[in-house]
Amino acid sequence: MTDGYGHGQGRQLLVRGETFAATDPSGALTAVRDGSSPDGLFVRDARHLCRWQLTVDGAAPEVLMPMSYEEEGVGRCVLVPRGGRQEPSAYTLFREQAVTEGSFVELLKVVSNRPAPTTVRVALTVDADFTDQFELRSDHRTYQKPGAVRTREVLDDGVEFTYTRGDWRSSTTVTSEPAPDAVEETGTGARRLVWTLDLAGQGGAELALRVVARPSGAEPTGVSADGAAASPAAVAAELARTVGEFTEGVELPGAWPELADACTRGLADLAVLRVPAAGPDGERHLVPAAGVPWFLTLLGRDALLTSLFTLPYRPELAAATLPVLAATQATEQVEGAVAQPGKIVHEVRHGELAHFGQVPYGRYYGSVDATPLFLILLGAYVEQTADVTLARRLESHARAAVGWMLDHGGLTSRGYLVYRADRGGGLANQNWKDSPGAICSADGGRATGPVMAAGAQGYAYDALRRTATLARTIWDDTVYADLLTQAASDLRDRFVRDFWMEEAGFPALALDGEGRQLDALASDAGHLLWSGLLDKEYGEAVGRRLLEPDFFSGWGVRTVASGQAAYHPLSYHRGSVWPHDNALIALGLARYGLHDEARTVAGGLIAASTACGGRLPEVIAGYASSAYPAPVPYPHACTRESRSAATPLALLSAVGG
Repeated sequence: MTDGYGHGQGRQLLVRGETFAATDPSGALTAVRDGSSPDGLFVRDARHLCRWQLTVDGAAPEVLMPMSYEEEGVGRCVLVPRGGRQEPSAYTLFREQAVTEGSFVELLKVVSNRPAPTTVRVALTVDADFTDQFELRSDHRTYQKPGAVRTREVLDDGVEFTYTRGDWRSSTTVTSEPAPDAVEETGTGARRLVWTLDLAGQGGAELALRVVARPSGAEPTGVSADGAAASPAAVAAELARTVGEFTEGVELPGAWPELADACTRGLADLAVLRVPAAGPDGERHLVPAAGVPWFLTLLGRDALLTSLFTLPYRPELAAATLPVLAATQATEQVEGAVAQPGKIVHEVRHGELAHFGQVPYGRYYGSVDATPLFLILLGAYVEQTADVTLARRLESHARAAVGWMLDHGGLTSRGYLVYRADRGGGLANQNWKDSPGAICSADGGRATGPVMAAGAQGYAYDALRRTATLARTIWDDTVYADLLTQAASDLRDRFVRDFWMEEAGFPALALDGEGRQLDALASDAGHLLWSGLLDKEYGEAVGRRLLEPDFFSGWGVRTVASGQAAYHPLSYHRGSVWPHDNALIALGLARYGLHDEARTVAGGLIAASTACGGRLPEVIAGYASSAYPAPVPYPHACTRESRSAATPLALLSAVGG
């Protein structure tokens, strides 16, 4: 099964931690700039390998079997020289590729198909451009890089590329066993590694190729003491051990094998989507990255929701995510980063542009909902595990997060969590629907001024209640607990008054700065069920409404109901179907006793997963399942995304198998 679903040109993805490789069907990298799917070897937001192009006897071979991803973490393809029907191929090439943290390995086997000895000339053109991922996006932005210098140094067994700009220094080393006979210049900055291989009749030869990336400010992991990465076989063995440890002991539903398969695949993806990060005392944790290809990094909201979905099955994700987010919690106001004391980080980036402040995402706090979700996860972790150690350790961080909600967040002054568009190059919308125009009226009109998004108010309500429980039972502070309980009760009372649309029988998507309702019928209402913000009568009405045909596509609940001017089936947040959004809806439906509806949502998502080869993408188009027999891809979706990988486990919690 190819990982090309919605990823452009059927590119193959190999992923491990902060490292991923995206190749074409032949296993090549071509430095093609395509906003939907960059190719290359990427480590910590930078492309450390942009060309990896094979020729044999001066010509590029053709694909006999395209690169396909095997479950053990190795990509394989078969190539042959170009020829005609009348003359069988003189040789066959078998490629095996894999990645570990900071490295890429390939085993290339050249096998003669003729009885007499023969000689073949194998050449591999390689290059490293060290392009920041933000430069490869299709947003038409350009970035100046004054003083940048690239160098190439020929080694005994390969070549090393380096990139420096001020205090920023990265390198990529390409080596081979056996060593190349020559390393040639190409006139483009790339280098060509050349081997002359003598093949016996029906015999073969192997090249073991290794790439080690050293990002600026970080040391590579997953490599041996001499800097050489493991072989594909070694990668497969190590990955099998890691995935086995992560999936072991999770009880899966025997009565619903498709759901069980989706859970298994999701756990396997989560095992490789974890990235290293530090806690408050500098201790190392592995936390869920958001997704590939564009977000293989820590995003606060994504890591929190992933950890919540997996909490009953893999509480160690929550135990890692909470201290890491505490360590990155804002302690002062920083305008360019949208940081305020107590706020939980939205996005952490390690690339060159973030380092030099050319994008604001080094540590970026443009999220209205990560902070309440942090408190929800902390409370849920204690409830699930009965382990109070983390709640005690993070008490000051939790209190600071509550302080942000009450003060900077707007609960005290405005009655709701409020955000304002970031005019400094960051996000205009700062709830989970963060694309431009996502928060809108039914006619498609955009929100102006300060925005109070409905879903975030539900998170705030749940966060206040859960933190009150921590204060009462663990921190021995009943006064604080009573304050938070009252604040939650007051929020619930005024929410229905201000957000409920009587004629529609449904809550508004948001309020604008003047308190006017943005009346789009949107899936965010389902998040209110998950949070428990609505009373039973309103909650049941909302839950049933979400299963009407304008909302429910057959694959899941649309972000915006069809039939409204705002609806577009290929919009990122105005008509598409998001698995994690539907996971929250299913959990909310179950909370309000709407078990048949929850099972309907789960059934649609699992059918989508099966149709997508067993893996839920980040998002799919909003077309009805009756219109086409498989989910229509959203063009720019992450093919592996932590929230989507965790969604089957949330569905398991919602429907019980």
